[in-house]
Amino acid sequence: MMLHFYSLILNRIKTISLVLLVITCANKSNAQNTSTPVDVKENLIATLDTIWQTEQTPIRLRDSLINIYGAESKEADVYQKIYRKNHAVNIKKVKKILNKYGWPEPTLIGERGNRTICNVLQHADQKTREHYIPLMKQAVLDKKLEARYLVRAEDRIATDKGELQIYGGQMKYYPETKSFNVWPVFDPANIDKRRAKIGLEPIAIFLKNRFNFEWNLEEQIKRSIEFEKKRKQVKN
Repeated sequence: MMLHFYSLILNRIKTISLVLLVITCANKSNAQNTSTPVDVKENLIATLDTIWQTEQTPIRLRDSLINIYGAESKEADVYQKIYRKNHAVNIKKVKKILNKYGWPEPTLIGERGNRTICNVLQHADQKTREHYIPLMKQAVLDKKLEARYLVRAEDRIATDKGELQIYGGQMKYYPETKSFNVWPVFDPANIDKRRAKIGLEPIAIFLKNRFNFEWNLEEQIKRSIEFEKKRKQVKN
């Protein structure tokens, strides 16, 4: 009788132990498969920080060498090749983030995260950039993204299509003069009004700070008029 009693107790202990083991394993599995918001934030910030460094560092070095040796120099080309190689990896990472999260909340990626995503998209091929314009527009409406990033992307697409840009953020290297200049702008006389409406500084300040380029309104008006004449001639 006593032996039977101890046997029952032992079986119950085994059963309870088995149940506890199953619960413990399930909890571990859930912990491994479920990312907390903190985990997501840390992972996205770390990923985007790596993207920023690998994308921007060779660009800065390339531009510094361009200022010394010229845009067509071998010295500058070394870092241009590094940048292109890194960008091929970075655009895949950015696409993966956008396809998984949509446009991430600012609380997850911060201002630099937004800037990183936009810069990598800005360097992508035209098909990719056009594909993500609707997502960028929605992000602006949802207060996830500043409008200045969207208009820069739209200006870049306009220049690639051979059209006048609207806000003046795009520069081009002209081999015939071996110098950089602003891609022709629509209605240059009122560009600062358009820029002010979306919170951008005057074009002269932007170009000076970003490219060390002097904005000359009269020159740019002439260039835009000449650009449109040539464009109409090609169409006809």
